[in-house]
Amino acid sequence: MSAADEDRRRAIDELLVAVLEERELTYRREGADRFAVTLPGVRKLQTNCLLTVGAHALRVEAFVCRAPDEAHEQVYRYLLRRNARLYGVHYSIDTLGDIYLIGRIGLHAVCEEELDRVLGQVLEAADGDFNPLLEIGFAGAIRREWEWRRSRGESTANLQAFAALLERPDPG
Repeated sequence: MSAADEDRRRAIDELLVAVLEERELTYRREGADRFAVTLPGVRKLQTNCLLTVGAHALRVEAFVCRAPDEAHEQVYRYLLRRNARLYGVHYSIDTLGDIYLIGRIGLHAVCEEELDRVLGQVLEAADGDFNPLLEIGFAGAIRREWEWRRSRGESTANLQAFAALLERPDPG
C-alpha cells in the first residue's frame, strides 16, 4: 500500500471516530479497520452495524432479522421491492437466510455527509421494515406467542404492534 493510500485510510479512520462520537453512537473497534456500531431504534430497539475500511471502499453490513419461519417468497418479494428505494445499501441474505443490509462507499466518497446518509438509511430501513418483516415471516410464531401469553395471563403489551394479525385468518 502506498503512502497516499495509508494517509487516506488514516483520515477515514479519524473521520469515522469523529462522526460516531459526535452522534453519540455506541461503537467498539474490532481490529485496525473495523468498527462495530450500535444504531438505536424504535421498533427494532438496536441495529448492529459493522463498518470495515477496505483497500478501495468502506463496507457497511447490518443485521436486520433472522431467516423467516414462513412466507419466504413474500418476505423476499418485500425485500426486493424495498431495495429499489434504498440509498447506498441493499437487502441481502446469508447462507442461513438471515437478512442483512449491505453497502459499499468508495473511499474517495467517504465524508461526514455520506456517512450520515448511509447510516441514516440503515437505521430507517432496519427500524422501519422490522415489524412488516416480522408480520410476514413470523406471523404464526407471533400468534402462538400471543395466545400463550393470554392463556397464562401475561402481558401482551410488547406485541400490540401486531394486534392486526389476530384479526386476519391464519393461513396455516
